[in-house]
Amino acid sequence: MLKFNEYVDKASRAVAAIQYPKQPVGLYEPISYTMSLGGKRLRPVLTLMACDAFWGSCERAIDAAVGIELYHNFTLLHDDVMDKADVRRGKPTVHVKWDENTAILSGDAMLTMAGQYIARTPADVLPRVLEIFNRTAMEVYEGQQYDVDFERRNDVTEAEYIDMIRLKTSVLLGCACKVGAIIGGADDAAADTIYKYGCDLGLAFQLQDDLLDVYGDPETFGKEIGGDIANNKKTYMLINAINSATGEDARELEKWLADTNPEHRGEKIAAVRGIYDRLGIARKAEEAIARYTWQSLEWLDAAKLDEDACVAFRNFATMLLSRKK
Repeated sequence: MLKFNEYVDKASRAVAAIQYPKQPVGLYEPISYTMSLGGKRLRPVLTLMACDAFWGSCERAIDAAVGIELYHNFTLLHDDVMDKADVRRGKPTVHVKWDENTAILSGDAMLTMAGQYIARTPADVLPRVLEIFNRTAMEVYEGQQYDVDFERRNDVTEAEYIDMIRLKTSVLLGCACKVGAIIGGADDAAADTIYKYGCDLGLAFQLQDDLLDVYGDPETFGKEIGGDIANNKKTYMLINAINSATGEDARELEKWLADTNPEHRGEKIAAVRGIYDRLGIARKAEEAIARYTWQSLEWLDAAKLDEDACVAFRNFATMLLSRKK
């Protein structure tokens, strides 16, 4: 196994080496812009780490890792349009810097490019890799639809929310692990086990994101603090607040959920955050994050990797969940 920073460097260099056609500029420049914004490169790093962990050379997984990162960023382009998000990684989103049509079309092109990179996977494992990649892609779309549906509901349960983020976010981390494992030579049982590690870690990751969206530092978080509150996103935080608020807190929360006036955005964010503070919602989220992290590490133990690989994946989980952005 390499050091974590070495995997990040490999993934970053591979992404930076993507060759974009010069024309039409309006299609490819937004893609180049998006991929140049950086990001944590979590998914390609997991792909490379999993490949090495199962006794393969991570070089065999470079193209698949790039494909997964392209796919992830494609989803962000479209997600930002749907959420009307103005900032991504501290920079203007594509639909703000250009326009919505550009973001949609460039996102479509990114999806196709992702498939092209995945198709470069070594032929001996390509059918298995395509199966998990395509299944994951469909699950991500399902999760996004549930996310949209939940915006119109105030009766979303915690279980429904966890299933939604499993589809929208965590299965792609699981996919990254499983694709790398398959390319590295893992059998189906071993690949499924490391997939479950990635999925549970993905749940903890998204819950941490929910927490940071409310309590993060805007200087380091990279996007607007309180955006989920302003958009009535049914996050773990809001669902637990709706279910536990009583009296004046319940009435105030109901009032703000009904208020979609953009001029009240800042006041709404501050008021709902105050309700969260009074109800101890942050502590509940932290407990859930710890629970799913523990489950992910149990799957890691079940994978029976060598000690170096176990340490690497444990350190990855620690790094991921101590982040501030």
